[in-house]
Amino acid sequence: MIRTFTQPWPALGLALLLAVTIGCASPGPFADQLVPAKRAAARGNRTTEELKASVGWLDIEAQEAGRSTISPEHLLEFANKARAAVKPPNPVPKKHILIITGGGSYGAYPAGVLVGWTASGTRPEFDVVTGISTGALIGAFAFLGPSEDAELQRCYTTLQSKDIYKRNRILPAIFSESLADSAPLNKLIHEVATDERIARFAVEHHKGRRFYVGTTDLDVRRAIVWDMGAIAARNTPADRELFRKVLLASATIPGFFPPVRFPITVDGRPYIERHIDGGTTSSMFFAPPWVPPAEREKLPAGGLHGSEVYVLVAGKMYPDPTPVKSRTFAIASNAISTIVYDQTRSDLHKLFLLTTMTGMNYNVSVIPTDVQSPLASTDFEPREMSRLFCAGVEWASAGPKWRITPPGSEPGEGAKYRAGTVLTDTGRGVGANTLGPPFSSIPAVVPEK
Repeated sequence: MIRTFTQPWPALGLALLLAVTIGCASPGPFADQLVPAKRAAARGNRTTEELKASVGWLDIEAQEAGRSTISPEHLLEFANKARAAVKPPNPVPKKHILIITGGGSYGAYPAGVLVGWTASGTRPEFDVVTGISTGALIGAFAFLGPSEDAELQRCYTTLQSKDIYKRNRILPAIFSESLADSAPLNKLIHEVATDERIARFAVEHHKGRRFYVGTTDLDVRRAIVWDMGAIAARNTPADRELFRKVLLASATIPGFFPPVRFPITVDGRPYIERHIDGGTTSSMFFAPPWVPPAEREKLPAGGLHGSEVYVLVAGKMYPDPTPVKSRTFAIASNAISTIVYDQTRSDLHKLFLLTTMTGMNYNVSVIPTDVQSPLASTDFEPREMSRLFCAGVEWASAGPKWRITPPGSEPGEGAKYRAGTVLTDTGRGVGANTLGPPFSSIPAVVPEK
């Protein structure tokens, strides 16, 4: 027998749950201000500081079961040998591919990385840029080059939540498409994606450079990748509007913003597609550089060897431990946020494998572990975003030191194995880079590139 709900409460629960699972969802800005003494019991008697320290709480004897099949040093050695094996006999021109993830206001960090990268004097011109959600908006600036750094900084250090969305009244929102109105974001995109800027995408597209944006077809539940330069190159008012519409759709958080509708035709028959945040189906995606048709058959095996893949993650590799209220939606939203972080790490693993098998170099930047990120990804607060932006500038301006290992390979990232509940605090009095038992396969120092 199938149970049918006739009351609005399941719909309310679903709407509220969707509203708090944006991109790299995170706790609100007041999470660290909770009173431990009054609420610790409901949370399991761990304060915020104790939760942060719990990364080093291990069952040392049982942890031996989690020793790696291959150590990080041997993994890098294997990856380098695999890359060397596909090196073509004649050198091929190096390409630069930039990939930017979603993450809402956490996009202030990769925005800062780009500006700091320019200041270092080492930022290349990207042959391909791909972006999802906030990464699509940042990617548009990155594709046009350092001349857009000032506007990129303005957008990610001065804008507020009211410039991005307007919350709907809760009761009407329950029976509508979204909890918030994305009209402010749509207005902002129209102000930034001017006809002049869109024309520049067309120029670069004709040179062979490519900019791709990911959205999700809500009803088909599949990822859609848009060639933004091709859209711009058609140079019609309708296509310029489509260009802006795709950027809006990519950042349309499901349940929080209303889906963006795209009229399409199939063999002359009209249909309507509804698109939402590209991060719903993937946190990031790779697209190869364009090759002229006449040269494709001549392209040697290993044609991407030596090319650089740069991934800017609008978030941390692992979320900050935070007390979760003993409430249904708080627990559910925290669980879904955890899934989103895991999806990002999984996609980074896929990229590591792809770069290894094709001979490309793997470079990743994430928000450093020692940079506090207390705000939710839907909170656009200039002071907090400026702090993340400056962290990105500082990381990149002295010359980026890219992470070249996949998730789980660096200190403190190993899985926890237990045979009981009596643990040892292996992190007391030592730095984060030495967390783990003495016999852990996780190295204390990650090899430099």
